[in-house]
Amino acid sequence: MPDSRAESTEPTRRLRPVELLFEPQATEPEPERFFDLESIDDPAELLRRSTELALAFRAAAERATDFQAVAAAQLADPRRFDALADAEIAERADWTPDYAAKMIEYGRGLLQPRRHES
Repeated sequence: MPDSRAESTEPTRRLRPVELLFEPQATEPEPERFFDLESIDDPAELLRRSTELALAFRAAAERATDFQAVAAAQLADPRRFDALADAEIAERADWTPDYAAKMIEYGRGLLQPRRHES
């Protein structure tokens, strides 16, 4: 397929950006909102919605903790050539060494059912 630019004898024109005729208005930063709870006037609805959010965040935090434990157990697995010591895992996760040891043990427990299913 021939290149139409190569066949053209006209020089290539470069497009320039259009000049602004006005300055855009500086928008004021929107006030910080937390799931729009500030706009709920009914206390019963506010309690219902905030409780719903609290439960969802709690469930998410528990699930994230489970994933932390599994990852810690995998990193500490002595079968890995690059296995980490409890203290190294503690430093990476900003935990105490005792808490890291507990999380590694908890993670090993979470991994056990997976190994039996394989």
